[in-house]
Order: sequence, then structure tokens, then C-alpha cells
Amino acid sequence: MGSIKRKFGNNITSGKFDATDLTGTIPASNVANASLTSVTALPGISGDFIQTVASDPPAPDFGDIWYNSTEQKIKLKALGTGAWASGGNLNLERYAGVGAGTQTAALSIAGSASPGRVTNVESYNGTSWTEITDVNTARNELGGSGTQTAAIIMGGRVPATETGATETWNGSSWTEVADLNTARDNVNQSMGTQTANLLASGNSPTGPVAFVESWNGTSWTEVNDLNTQRNVLGEIGTQTAGLAFGGGTTDIVANTESWNGTSWTEVSDLNAGRDRIFGTGVQTNALAFGGRIGPNPPPGVTANTESWDGTSWTEVNNMATARFNNASAGTASSALAAGGSINPGGSRTTATEEWTIPTTNQSIQGS
Repeated sequence: MGSIKRKFGNNITSGKFDATDLTGTIPASNVANASLTSVTALPGISGDFIQTVASDPPAPDFGDIWYNSTEQKIKLKALGTGAWASGGNLNLERYAGVGAGTQTAALSIAGSASPGRVTNVESYNGTSWTEITDVNTARNELGGSGTQTAAIIMGGRVPATETGATETWNGSSWTEVADLNTARDNVNQSMGTQTANLLASGNSPTGPVAFVESWNGTSWTEVNDLNTQRNVLGEIGTQTAGLAFGGGTTDIVANTESWNGTSWTEVSDLNAGRDRIFGTGVQTNALAFGGRIGPNPPPGVTANTESWDGTSWTEVNNMATARFNNASAGTASSALAAGGSINPGGSRTTATEEWTIPTTNQSIQGS
């Protein structure tokens, strides 16, 4: 008997095919291109990874994939269309405060009420707001972020001047810690946690600044400036992966910048320029909502909501109440907007709205 010559394989008399058995290119004409819509059974290798079921699972997790043999479709748990719904009203009507936490465990901190700046703090449980321990310094137009039990606030305006005062919250009390290097107001939010935070821009005694400061849990350090100087912008993300959008200079802008822990990069603009805008989420998945619309002086207030996918902004469902300078909390799929001003004159509201993107069972369509 002669030897087996090596062409497509030389171990096919025993064992399995491996990476050395096939060489060259398989012609496209030899490859089936069946549509997923006509799948009647999954090949064995796919069945190792995708569960076959006669009906959809009763409670799949987001991202789960399965094959419904009755419908003859590959399906997955995916996101539906987001919308705003009413939540419980704040106890104190106010604007120009700041928020922290999640949609069901949030804080609304300080701001402007009648007759002026307040120290009030309220806690949200997903249904109603409760008054808790006040901050030490009454202020509005401040920055801040964190969780319901571990938050940080900084800057803002106290009577007649900007402040650099910083306070931290431990779930029961507020403590004064190291001040910002540059006192500033006209800040909306900040990026990060109580021990690792980033604050971008604002208004110093000499006007709008591009200054950015980083917090290590003990002190503030100046880091690289924004590319576009502005104030009252949206800020979300973390100390090393942030997103800054909108705001005001000599005019209201749509600029968006991304932070990588070292420098800022201009990315795609908002569809609608606005200042005193708020947002939630992370650098690659964010939500921006409300604000004042331009040009300066702003002629109105918007309920506009936009979703960021890491590359571009998309218009989505608007809030029921147009507003600016509201407190915000949560994520891009589960957000909270509380209070704020409902007209350029500064009329306040207690209204709270909750943004939710539901999950749905969707079919994967082939082509």
C-alpha cells in the first residue's frame, strides 16, 4: 500500500482535523449563505453555546441569547425604547442644586429656593423624598457626584462670591475637606466618586474658565484644561474616563469632549446646543437632558433628551417638563431628574421624572 500524500490533510485516517489539515481558500460558491430567518434547527456547535427552548425563558437577563424552536428564531434580551415617567416630588421647590446616586437611591443637594441659597438635602427611595442632614455651607451652582451614602460636593456660589469649599457625605453627616485650588460657581456636576473625582470648568471671579481639577480623596490637583472654555456644562463618568458636553461661553455651545485620564479630545457635538444641562451615565453610554437653549441670552428652556453611544448623540424621548439646573442621578438607562427651573426667569419646580429603558425579547434577523 502506498503512502498518503499531504494535500488537504494527512491525519484523517485517525484523530480530528486541526489547524494544519486545511490550507488555501475555500471558494465563496462553496459556502452556504442561509438567512437566519429560515433557520429550522441549530447546528451542533451552535447548540453548545445557544440554548434551544420551545418558548421564551420567563425571566432572561439582559444580553441572554436563545433559540426558540417553536418560532424558529434566534432571540435575545435587548433594550427597548426609553421614556420619562413621573416620580415623587421634592419637598422643597428649588433649582441650581446637584444630585448623586441612582434612580432609586438618590440625593438632591443644596441649590436656590425662596428666599435664597439653601443647605437642604433630600434623599430619594424610588418613591418619595425625605429631608436629611443639611450641608454645612448654603450654596447654589455647585458641582458634585457620588452615591446616596458616599457623596462629594464642591464649589458653587455663596452670597456675593464664588467658593472652593468641598464637603463629603458619609450617609449621616457632611464634613468640610480641602478646598478647590480655584474657587468657582456655575458648575453643574462632577465626575467620579467621593474619593476619586474630577471637576471641569465653571466661573471664577474673572469669568468662565477651562480649568480642570482632580480629587484623590485628600486634595485637589490641577490637570489638563478643557479645549473649549465654558461653564454650566454637563459632566458624567469617572475621574479617568469622563465626558463634558454643552455649556456656555459668549454663546451657548454643543461641544462634547472626552477625557482619558490625561487629556481632553473633541468628539461629536450634541444635536442641540444648551447650557445648564445635566446628564447621567458613563463615557461610552450617557444621557443628556434639559437645559437653556441659545443664543445668549437664552430665549427658552428645553425638555430635549439625547442619548450618547460613545460615538454620537441621538435624539430620544423628551422630558414632560422642560427645565434647567435640575439635580440628576442614575445611569443612561435608569436616570432621575429632580427640581430645576422651568423658565429663564428662574421659576422653580418640585417635579421629579424617572427615565427608564425597558428590556424586551427581540428576534435576531439575518440577511
